[in-house]
Amino acid sequence: MTILVTGATGTVGRLVVDELVRAGRQVRALTRDSARASELLPADVEVVAGDLADPGSLVAAFDGVTAAHLITFAGDDYAPLKRGDEIVELAVKAGVRKVSVLGGRADGPLERALAAAGKHATAEHATGLEWTLLNPVEFMSNTLRWWAGSVKAHGVVREPFGDRLSALVHEADIAAVAAAVLTGEGHGGRTYTLTGPEALTTREKVRVLAEATGLDITFTELTEQEARAEWRSHGMGEETVEFLVQALGNTPEVGYTVVPTVEQVTGRPARPFAQWAAEHAAAFRP
Repeated sequence: MTILVTGATGTVGRLVVDELVRAGRQVRALTRDSARASELLPADVEVVAGDLADPGSLVAAFDGVTAAHLITFAGDDYAPLKRGDEIVELAVKAGVRKVSVLGGRADGPLERALAAAGKHATAEHATGLEWTLLNPVEFMSNTLRWWAGSVKAHGVVREPFGDRLSALVHEADIAAVAAAVLTGEGHGGRTYTLTGPEALTTREKVRVLAEATGLDITFTELTEQEARAEWRSHGMGEETVEFLVQALGNTPEVGYTVVPTVEQVTGRPARPFAQWAAEHAAAFRP
């Protein structure tokens, strides 16, 4: 019984692979870069080349697969998948029984195709395909992406909206939920919002990170206009800048409301940001 993991070298995908291997499952990793995957993943993981943006390249990847972890984007630019119906068709033909979808949005092409397959499952020619959408809020790993450079070089975090709350989630908890969905029962047709165990402001995140690293980290709160200028100076386009202003300046309630989904699905509490910061402290030190 083989489980396919797409995005297998990504932030969450690598950890999904690890969770499944520890559980004794046979894992097939889909990647656009086989050499990189071979370096990052356990030696007993089967690596296959393919691209979610090109469903024709996935036929061999789905062969013999009973469950699959899917992502809703493809490529380095995180472009949304446009041919989700073809991917789902391949999965159904291969006999896939369970699917977890990271970043699932009910209105996305992949999600719509899965919902359609689910409806077909009640008809005469049932597919038997169960799907579960995983909707994590802010990733704790975003801290590494956005803050590590400035902390290492200048000991400072420069961001707007210092009092913005976020119930950010550890990427390992996202992976643990995905693995539980793929190997357990009772998750079909569900949408899981995933958060950490607490909601923190940006100022509080800086304080926690400073304690974990032993560094004197300064927080400089930018105005919205200063933030826009800073992001543009890093090469971000206007669409990305506007998205960040809206996401950070007007975080929806779901983004800062703590829910117990991780513990309910995995049987253990979600990891706090202090644990994540301790695990990654070296990446912030000069």
